[in-house]
Amino acid sequence: MSDANDIKKAALDYHRAHPPGKIKIASTKPLLTQRDLSLAYSPGVAAACEAIVADPAEVSRLTARGNLVAVITNGTAVLGLGPIGPLAAKPVMEGKGVLFQKFAGIDVFDIEINERDPDKLVDIIASLEPTFGGINLEDIKAPECFEVESKLRERVKIPVFHDDQHGTAIIVGVAVINALQITGKRIGDVKIAASGAGAAGIACLDMLVRLGAKPENILVNDKDGILYAGRPGLIGELQRYARDTKARKLADIVAGADIFLGVSAGGVLTQDMVKTMAEQPVILALANPTPEIQPELAKAVRPDAIIATGRSDYPNQVNNALCFPYIFRGALDVGATTINAQMEVACVHAIAELARREVSDVAERAYNYGDRSLTFGADYLIPQPFDPRLLVSVAPAVARAAMESGVATQPIADLCAYAEKLSQFVFRTTALMKPLFDRCKADPRRIVFAEGEEDVVLRAVQNVVDEGLAKPILIGRPAVIAKRIKRLGLRMRAGEHFELTNVEDDPRYSEYWTYLHKLNARRGTTPQLAKAMIRTRVSLIAAIMVARGEADGMITGLIGTYQSKLNYIRSVLPLDPGVSAPSAMTGVQNDRGAFFFIDTHAQADPSAEQLAEATLQGVLRLKMFGIKPKVALLSASNFGSHNSANAQKMRCVLEIVRAADPTDAALSETIRARIFPGSNLIGQANVFVCPNMDAANIAYNMVRFMTDGVAIGPILMGISKPAHILTPASTVRRVVNITAVACVEAQIRAQLASAPAQIDDAAAAG
Repeated sequence: MSDANDIKKAALDYHRAHPPGKIKIASTKPLLTQRDLSLAYSPGVAAACEAIVADPAEVSRLTARGNLVAVITNGTAVLGLGPIGPLAAKPVMEGKGVLFQKFAGIDVFDIEINERDPDKLVDIIASLEPTFGGINLEDIKAPECFEVESKLRERVKIPVFHDDQHGTAIIVGVAVINALQITGKRIGDVKIAASGAGAAGIACLDMLVRLGAKPENILVNDKDGILYAGRPGLIGELQRYARDTKARKLADIVAGADIFLGVSAGGVLTQDMVKTMAEQPVILALANPTPEIQPELAKAVRPDAIIATGRSDYPNQVNNALCFPYIFRGALDVGATTINAQMEVACVHAIAELARREVSDVAERAYNYGDRSLTFGADYLIPQPFDPRLLVSVAPAVARAAMESGVATQPIADLCAYAEKLSQFVFRTTALMKPLFDRCKADPRRIVFAEGEEDVVLRAVQNVVDEGLAKPILIGRPAVIAKRIKRLGLRMRAGEHFELTNVEDDPRYSEYWTYLHKLNARRGTTPQLAKAMIRTRVSLIAAIMVARGEADGMITGLIGTYQSKLNYIRSVLPLDPGVSAPSAMTGVQNDRGAFFFIDTHAQADPSAEQLAEATLQGVLRLKMFGIKPKVALLSASNFGSHNSANAQKMRCVLEIVRAADPTDAALSETIRARIFPGSNLIGQANVFVCPNMDAANIAYNMVRFMTDGVAIGPILMGISKPAHILTPASTVRRVVNITAVACVEAQIRAQLASAPAQIDDAAAAG
């Protein structure tokens, strides 16, 4: 079966899987009791209606309108399929809705209208204004699309955006700005040859003019030839790009051009034409599915060409998904009455700037580049749609432009706080980690990363440096680290942004192996073995640096097994006083909150005493997050209904914990109220203590996968210095988060060392 048939079958299976389609409507409020019903509908809903009558602005606070966009088409120009009609266009509109929700958290109703008359179409769409906070026009053919958009913008006071025009134009603007930065050309000096004068083509040219291109340097060809002054039949938008020129063929205007903009038909740009272009030509061949020229053909005759297409299988895809979710997010959040040119230009510059930064690890994983990393350059002008930083970068820029241009009805006073709120949508641990991040920034500590050569670690350290969370120390080979930093496009440098411990030639080598030998000589570690281990075990080096006070905390675990790393740490760093064994707590952040599990990694079958120690250690760590711990001791028993070994163990744990710390212990408030109505415990548990490692790890992983949760940790507890062991599957964000945990723990331990106090008071401070 061909690749085309494979994708066709997979796409049909994807859409047919139950429930059919790609979207659904879900309630956002509880509807479980008679009281809920009376609040959601009659009689309580009348209060919301009356409030909107008194103040129409209340509609965005009392209904979903402020976060609801209509994706509307009449099916006259669908993708590369043409005028297939509104019914057949519905899968595309549903897909657009999925992208709005995925990338920006915006809800969508897709509306397919069986109407081709532009005036009637405008009347229908305008009548929907009370329902929506914004309108995204999609797949309406030119020239009617210009008329429909223009009339709607005059009639409604909500954002109207024709994505085929302006979305394409924004990403073309990004590609051109960044391509010209690479070539060193000025946009005001370049000559532009355009093929295609439909909705997208004209919008792209308008955008390039806004960005600084001179109209007199632009020549355009459409299906009837060159747009020249006096050409019969030129109307509307086409007249603006008619020039006094003798050129009559596409080849005439391509010769000497710096930029070719193709929004027309496949194959119209030939190799002979490309040969005649200026040095380092920029070729935007956006026709789909067949570009105006295949990139490999253009490169064959002009290796210096910089090329973008509309296809995902070539570099530099001009993909509208990079802008429309985020421009609407910013517009909706300030109550913009329109999306104007200033907001579109702000969107261009925000996306272009993001492309010049290092590539997101999330985007790389989504597109499966393997060992190949992209960096800003001729093959990477445009970010990838799955880059989580787009929302945080673009929406605030658009919101600012809306406010500065006077179209915002609900201005945002603090754009930094707004960006932080958006970050919580992108990174679900943001709100949980904020107290720790704030404390880190106030007093950053030295954190050593054992696997300093790993890509995930390097990306994480770049984030740590950018946010000022810690003073990083990397262990590794300087040449390897420098090479990988360059390959990843990172901006940090050894000596300036981080310290480097050279595993091949560190002057402290003799001191380190001597230190290790002295600690472990009675356990069979000979001088020769100590020397060999220091050469090959980066976790040992990190632990010794922490033990000697050369670092305040350590991170390891990206390579190798958890238990081997734990053994290295324990051979160097002692346990906390009163602790008989180390333990590990791992968290899951999901839509219902943050939940922590003990002991997921360290102790295979801990005793009741060891579980009690781990529970108390976990309680202290939750206080660092500003979370009030509510502990559930889990076994196959409610209130002593079973007498299995694990049930008895957990009852013993409860007695020990209660004696040490009377923290509430319960799993479900609902079950507790039914079975044990006399209980004085309040709330649902957020710390789950399991009888052994198998149970804890299974519970943690099931919750994480079944709730689409994000992992936090593992957090290693019971070691006398901050030392944390991650897993090989750790993401960049998880490494950043555990760095903050290590930094705050180091702060607390330093406070206790200088002024002994209760550790829980220190943990809760700040």
